[in-house]
Amino acid sequence: MNIMNIGWGIIKESGVLFQTMAPYLLFGFLFAGILKVFIPQDKILSFLGRGKIRSSLYASLIGIPIPLCSCGVIPAAASLRKQGADKGATLSFLISTPTTGIDSILATYALLGPVFTAFRVISSFVTAVICGIITNLFFPDKERNISCVNNSCSICSRIEPHTHSIMDKLKYIFSYAFVELMEDTGKWLVIGIILGGIITYSIPDNFIYRYLGSNWTSMFIMLLIGIPIYICATGSIPIVAALMLKGMSPGAGLVFLIAGPATNTVTITVIAKELGKKEVGLYLVIISIAAILSGMILNIIWPHYNNTIFSPSKETIPLWISIGSSILLGCLLLYSSIKNMLGLNHPHIETTGEEFVLRIPDMDCQHCVNTIKGALKELHIDNAVVDLKNKRILLEPRFFEKREQIVNALVSAGFTPHIED
Repeated sequence: MNIMNIGWGIIKESGVLFQTMAPYLLFGFLFAGILKVFIPQDKILSFLGRGKIRSSLYASLIGIPIPLCSCGVIPAAASLRKQGADKGATLSFLISTPTTGIDSILATYALLGPVFTAFRVISSFVTAVICGIITNLFFPDKERNISCVNNSCSICSRIEPHTHSIMDKLKYIFSYAFVELMEDTGKWLVIGIILGGIITYSIPDNFIYRYLGSNWTSMFIMLLIGIPIYICATGSIPIVAALMLKGMSPGAGLVFLIAGPATNTVTITVIAKELGKKEVGLYLVIISIAAILSGMILNIIWPHYNNTIFSPSKETIPLWISIGSSILLGCLLLYSSIKNMLGLNHPHIETTGEEFVLRIPDMDCQHCVNTIKGALKELHIDNAVVDLKNKRILLEPRFFEKREQIVNALVSAGFTPHIED
């Protein structure tokens, strides 16, 4: 078998996966934009700072539809924490948000079916609630000074009273969904689809049956793989679907989809910094136990249902919709990739050496950039240069006198700024 045949086989399998997921992903991105515009931030935050059980329950519910990946959820959770969320609510949000998301739920339904989808959502929610409650019981917050809730506008990030037209809201829905969010998650989605195609084409069936069949070993292997590395909740779905088509147990796939997105080295480091090392240990133990138990239960339930995961011969929606959606999604991803390659997302910034510079180590995505710009606008700073690539903000020297106000505003927005000497 020559290299051309191998390459074509991988491309073909990846293309089939991409075509199947495209309609669901497009709808998920659109719904994410609607959530961003029409659910006020202050209403969300007001439920997360009181009660050992209630706060964790609300945080878990709030996190389910929000399509933030393991990277994007970190500054969001840090912001919740700084604006009043207790430890349990913060950890619940860190579990339920990256493991689900409306785009991930729809993609799971497309490839793995309704039973697996329902089980994934329920397992993630229960794990998040249990982790939050146990954390609040064993590691309660001491007296904390809770800053006022940031009730800034989702569109322009300003706090003062104002209104936006329907057209402004529609523009921002599409801008957030298909530009900002696409830039943050598109790369991981493509990587997941390509890996899914490689797995489908190259891994022999006997390997999966031998090592990842219906046994304990398969679930522990997927747990050990999922904990330390970054795994996108949506991008990992085609990988799991490909492995299950090769014979991996559904329980092992569920373990991977619960533990993977909720844990990685960056998340673990941030939790240790913001909450404490003991909280990190509890977080990992609860996720591991809950994921294994969920996988065992799914393996027991799975044979009693007529479950069939996606195969190339199964059309879940009309072919013309799948093809049209895949073309549209492909164009959006290509546009995002071209912007990255040409440096349009990270333009070259000329400096004079006189700028007032703030380092922002936890600025990770375009959403962070927009949040920072909104916080600075509240201080009437409209010409700041937010450099995502180098994780810094460049300000005119005259703003050095307002450095304390600037730092406080960025801390309230969920970041940890450092003034550069």
